[in-house]
Amino acid sequence: MKAMVLREPAPAARHPLALVELPLPEPGPGQVRLRVLACGVCHTDLHLVEGEIATPRLPVVPGHQIVGVVDALGPGVTRFRPGDRVGVPWLYWADETCDFCLKGQENLCPNALYTGQHVDGGFAQFMVSHAGWTYPIPGDLRDELAAPLLCAGLIGYRSLRLSEIRPGERLGLYGFGASAHIAIQVARHWGCEVFVFTRSEEHRRHALELGAAWVGDARGEPPALLDSAVTFAPAGWLVPEVLRVLRPGGTLAINAITMSPIPEMPYDLLYGERTVRSVANLARRDAEEFLPLAAEIPVRTDVEVFRLEDANEVLLRLKRSEVRGAAVLKIAD
Repeated sequence: MKAMVLREPAPAARHPLALVELPLPEPGPGQVRLRVLACGVCHTDLHLVEGEIATPRLPVVPGHQIVGVVDALGPGVTRFRPGDRVGVPWLYWADETCDFCLKGQENLCPNALYTGQHVDGGFAQFMVSHAGWTYPIPGDLRDELAAPLLCAGLIGYRSLRLSEIRPGERLGLYGFGASAHIAIQVARHWGCEVFVFTRSEEHRRHALELGAAWVGDARGEPPALLDSAVTFAPAGWLVPEVLRVLRPGGTLAINAITMSPIPEMPYDLLYGERTVRSVANLARRDAEEFLPLAAEIPVRTDVEVFRLEDANEVLLRLKRSEVRGAAVLKIAD
C-alpha cells in the first residue's frame, strides 16, 4: 500500500514526508483494518512533523482525522462489519483501567496511544484501529467533508463543553481555522451569539457567512463582554487579551496542544472568578455526542481537497495559514 511516512522530524519547507510502499497491515484481537477514504490534515500533524510534538515511534505514518471503510476484522470484533463506514480520531486507545479512564477522562490516560504519533495513522491507503475507539460516521456527508469532524470537530466540541458556554450566551472564538469553523455552527445551533477574533480578512468573511454577530482583531473591542471564550491559536499573548473582555465568572478554554509562553499579567484580569483551562485531546463521550449532533445540525465543513502525495505541500500551506476551512487528503473513492 502507499503511505506518506515521517522518518525524521524537519521543517515543513523541507518536505519531511516520503511516499513509500508498505505491507498491508493485519488487524489483531479487537482491531479492524480500514481502507482509508479520506484523512484530514491539521496543525497537530504539522507540530508532529516539525518535531514540536514528540514522536516516540519513527518511522511513523501521520494523520488522525480518518474516514474509512471496514476492510477486515480481527478476532473478537462484533461492533462492526466489513463495509461499514467509520471514523478514527486522535485518541487511538486508552487503557480503561486508570483513575482517569474510570472517570470518563480517557483523554488524560497516562498510557493512551495517539493516532499518527504512537501508531500509524491515515496518510495511507490502509490502517488498523481499535474497534472500541472507532466510531460510526452518521449522515450522508461525503468522505472528505466528514473527515474534519474527527479532530477539528471533536476538539472544537470539547472546547465548547469546557468553556461552559450555555445556550443563548455570548461566545468568543479566537482564530478561525478548521476547528473554529465547525464550533461556530454548534454554538449557533445552541442559540449563542458568537464574536470571532481573527486578523485574516478571508477568515472574517467566512465567520460572517457562518453566522458570527461580530468580527474583529484579537486586540479589538467587541460590542459586549464574553460569557465564554475559546482560543484556537497557540499564542500565549492571547490569554490576557481574552481575559480583558471576559465577564466575571466566565471561562476561557485554550484549544492548543502546544503554546508560546503566557506573558505576565495583572491579577485583576483573572480576578472575579474567571477560569482559564486547557483542552487536552478528546474523550469517548465527545465522539459519541458530537458525531450524531453534527449529522442533526447538520454541520457543513468547508474543505480543500488534495491528493495523498501532496501532504508535504498541504502542511506548508497550513503553516502559512493558506487553507480555508480544513485541508483533507482524498485517498480513495
